[in-house]
Amino acid sequence: MAGDSVEAAGERFRQAAQQGTLHNLQSAEFAVPDIAASDLVRWAYDNGMVNTRDGRAVYEQLLAAPPEERCPLCGHGVVRTLDHFLPKMMFPALCVDPLNLVPACADCNHVKGESHPTDAETTPLHPYLDRIDQDPWLEARVADSNPAWLDFFFSPPPGWKQILIDRTRHHFELFGLARLFAVQANRTVNNIRQQLTAMLNAGGKDLVRAYLVEEAETRLADRLNGWEGVTYRALARDDDFCSGAFAA
Repeated sequence: MAGDSVEAAGERFRQAAQQGTLHNLQSAEFAVPDIAASDLVRWAYDNGMVNTRDGRAVYEQLLAAPPEERCPLCGHGVVRTLDHFLPKMMFPALCVDPLNLVPACADCNHVKGESHPTDAETTPLHPYLDRIDQDPWLEARVADSNPAWLDFFFSPPPGWKQILIDRTRHHFELFGLARLFAVQANRTVNNIRQQLTAMLNAGGKDLVRAYLVEEAETRLADRLNGWEGVTYRALARDDDFCSGAFAA
């Protein structure tokens, strides 16, 4: 009986995800008859998955799923835990459903917490279901050259539906990606400042720009919306930066 309820809950979850109606799901529909939510989570997730050898093997496989062990929610942090896309205490029948277990860094897991979307526009992107990286949507510009600081922002591509635009913008703001990426970009500039100064002295701004463009193209070919490639592209486009503002 419990197995049937869990299987049916997983099917409802998948159908709602495909239809974009996860925000309409009700907690009562994901209870298991005669088993309290806390007991089910403790039995199935805490004991069954996290604290047993066979279950832990599955847990570790899910943790290792993202490329380079990067958090799929922010694209930067190191995966440390599994986040329940729909909170496990509100949706106990999904507590060990693989589609509801998203690898995440500790920061993103904390930010997301136990929240449940109440409308389509504020439903975070699901890394396995919402595949948006086939289109370029992350942009940046140099806001200050001394010290270098980049403003990152969401730039929706032509042809995107409004609901996807709203959800991506919400995701971008929820996880603080503009600030996160800017901090990393600033570190990158600090790391290459001496190299850029040598290039500027040897070949002028054209040599600096050529280096930045090459680095951008290499990284963007691997991750179209990765902050590293977007950083190098933004630096290459800024004439003041290429002319030596970074060395001021």
